[in-house]
Amino acid sequence: MPNEANYLDIVLLGKEYRVACPPEERDALLAAVAYVDAKMHDIAEKTRSNISERIAVMAALNIAHEFLSQSAQPQALPAHDPRPETGLDFGAVKRRISLMEAQLDSVLVPQDKLI
Repeated sequence: MPNEANYLDIVLLGKEYRVACPPEERDALLAAVAYVDAKMHDIAEKTRSNISERIAVMAALNIAHEFLSQSAQPQALPAHDPRPETGLDFGAVKRRISLMEAQLDSVLVPQDKLI
């Protein structure tokens, strides 16, 4: 394959994927892969689910929730780095994520019984 150095083979929840990755971003991507894979394994164990799509969506929602929760906490900024307000209502975002999780559970529970 041309430009083989621009691709990286990764494993998430035991499945292999090939992703585009510039060589200078390889270490950062590998760190992200390790983090996401750990989240996915944790969710798979807690929910006892083996539906990869459900586990991936739940991991994405959890990671987004963590990120938004950290972003919502006020942090001291240097005087030369004023950051504009995001305008996000983090309470509403958390409620929306909870609603999405509940909807996923209600739709995917019948699929668990098929396996």
